[in-house]
Amino acid sequence: MDTIIALSPLLLMFLLMWLFIIRPAQKRQKATANMQSELRRGDRIVTIGGLHGTVDAVDDTTIYITVADGTRMQFERQAIARVVDTAKTTV
Repeated sequence: MDTIIALSPLLLMFLLMWLFIIRPAQKRQKATANMQSELRRGDRIVTIGGLHGTVDAVDDTTIYITVADGTRMQFERQAIARVVDTAKTTV
């Protein structure tokens, strides 16, 4: 019983660390992976380097984007930081 009481501050610190640091980081990582897997042609995106462009083509591991002057560039999916505007789907 004394060991449980002695270890309780350590267990409490681990629990708090998990609640405030590890769990939110896992949620952000999952949301980012989901966003990167759902990219499609026409989405306006921003890369981790700050480059703005429009998705032109999507492969398994790469994304081709077109920037303002019509230049087509190739990026890894993991290089996409966020989607600014999603493409409208036509049915």
